[in-house]
Amino acid sequence: MNIFRLAGDMTHLASVLVLLLKIHTIKSCAGVSLRTQELYAIVFATRYLDIFTSYVSLYNTFMKLVFLGSSFSIVWYIRYHKAVQRTYDREQDTFRHWFLVLPCLLLALVIHEKFTFLEVLWTFSLYLEAVAILPQLVLLQRTRNIDNLTGQYIFLLGGYRGLYILNWIYRYFTEPHFVHWITWIAGLVQTLLYADFFYYYFLSWKNNKKLQLPA
Repeated sequence: MNIFRLAGDMTHLASVLVLLLKIHTIKSCAGVSLRTQELYAIVFATRYLDIFTSYVSLYNTFMKLVFLGSSFSIVWYIRYHKAVQRTYDREQDTFRHWFLVLPCLLLALVIHEKFTFLEVLWTFSLYLEAVAILPQLVLLQRTRNIDNLTGQYIFLLGGYRGLYILNWIYRYFTEPHFVHWITWIAGLVQTLLYADFFYYYFLSWKNNKKLQLPA
């Protein structure tokens, strides 16, 4: 494992911890899209089915369990925790996220590296993760009220994907025959979706102002 992969994993883990800190400690999910969190739960559930069939390392298994457990616990908190669910903005979080699932599944059935059950689901998870942030970004544009923890959560998510791109570049030049077009393109699309957010995040940091996205 190279430094970019490790940094990406730790950044991804940090994003989850920041969101759990906000929800569990402050008892608030204001500004957090339940629809994006439901998509992430599907992403990890379909990507990590191989946890029952193959073993890579203790680190790999631990990270899979962390992301599976955290994604479903976040959904549970927002849906069923009495204090947290009262802070959920249902009226603004209306992106029809289920319309993203079917196209991603159909695309995975058509474009994949190997036509097996686990491979198609893994490819589906890549496509779905690429667009899973859309409901969250739309919610932030609608509310324009982005608290520090929510802003840091989105920033860390985008940072994780950027570090993974550096990981792929490093592996391309250091490992023979390392070519994974599906992973690369899906990851690039996902990173580009964060571009607008990163621009306004940088402006807010530079000008020492509250982060706001244009409506």
